[in-house]
Amino acid sequence: MASGFVNIRRDVDDKFYRYRMPILLTKIEGKGNGIKTVLPNMSDVARALSRPPSYTTKFFGCELGAQTSCDEKNERYIVNGAHDANRLRELLDGFIDKFVLCKSCKNPETELLILKVGRNEDIIRDCKACGERTGVDMRHKLCTFILKNPPIKARKGKKATNGDAAAGVGGGDTTPDHAGGEDGGDANADSDDELTKKIKAEAAELTEDTALAKEDWSADTSPEAVKARIKALEGSMAAAVLAGDDDGSDDDANSPYTQFGNWIMDAPEVDDPTAINIAIYKKAEELGIEKKHKTVLILVTIFSEDVLAEIPKFAPLLKKMVTSEKHQKALLGGIERLAGLAYTDLLPQVPKILMALYQADILEEEVITQWGTHVSKKYTDKEVSKKVRKASEPFLKWLAEAEDDDSDDED
Repeated sequence: MASGFVNIRRDVDDKFYRYRMPILLTKIEGKGNGIKTVLPNMSDVARALSRPPSYTTKFFGCELGAQTSCDEKNERYIVNGAHDANRLRELLDGFIDKFVLCKSCKNPETELLILKVGRNEDIIRDCKACGERTGVDMRHKLCTFILKNPPIKARKGKKATNGDAAAGVGGGDTTPDHAGGEDGGDANADSDDELTKKIKAEAAELTEDTALAKEDWSADTSPEAVKARIKALEGSMAAAVLAGDDDGSDDDANSPYTQFGNWIMDAPEVDDPTAINIAIYKKAEELGIEKKHKTVLILVTIFSEDVLAEIPKFAPLLKKMVTSEKHQKALLGGIERLAGLAYTDLLPQVPKILMALYQADILEEEVITQWGTHVSKKYTDKEVSKKVRKASEPFLKWLAEAEDDDSDDED
């Protein structure tokens, strides 16, 4: 994984550790009494932890004795005062230890449950790796906030783990449950191996002509494919509960979008681009979100700082999934996050990135031009949005000149 990510357990030095999160970014805004620390990628960090971003932000406020602000609609999270990035990252480690990691196996695959014990309520970490349930320190001030803002309840058709539990926030349960034990590393490695074998097996039966060029990628009639389509139907039904659109909450760790993002992050590297393209599309199809524009935003996380070399590999997948103006805008929003937040060294490469997507017929001229002239805080804060658009000016200028040339030729 690239330098924009760190292990969720930062005490683990293994570079192949499967649980990763973006490095927490900070930005100081304002002066005097109005100074504040903005957390521009808190939503991405919290998604990796399968916790609502409001929980992590409020935790900082509790530890620092500072007021916080959580604007979930615009993904803007603020801690009042000027705070050092390294200090906040240390506090984030404390949140992970207290409210994410299983106390028994130290695995982050946990859900938060609220259990009623008589008149009292306890917050429990339900571990999907070892099966243990361990409590949190109810004396911490964040517990009061969690009880007032409980995890998302399980949807209809999915039973909660416990009759009195408000199941939902946690886990990233995108892999099979693992057998118990102090160290889940071997089970995780086995899971990765199985996924790699599955992807390669599917690729062996599919060529670029039969898989990527056809409109229906899942027209296989093998027993495995039939099972996959049944799962896709279940995923579609679950996705329909999310208000029938892409506006389902990222805070819900059981949402198909969170599962899709976690699956992409955890997927092992495969040399065959066709195989991984098919595997990613089938996962989105299984979750019932292959046609949603929000899926494209999450899809951009497949790219690293080597995005220019990776675009040709993933172009068939992008062509398959980017099918409307909304999809293109979501893709551009993902590029904003990629170059403006995750890998800021990519800012000078933004014109080349846009050119590559434009020449691959994934982005259209009108959509790029409109995006380039309208700063938005939908995907990042306005300052980052401005920086990315500023960096794109050479390509926008080239587009305008090319259009002028075409007009002259017509005259």
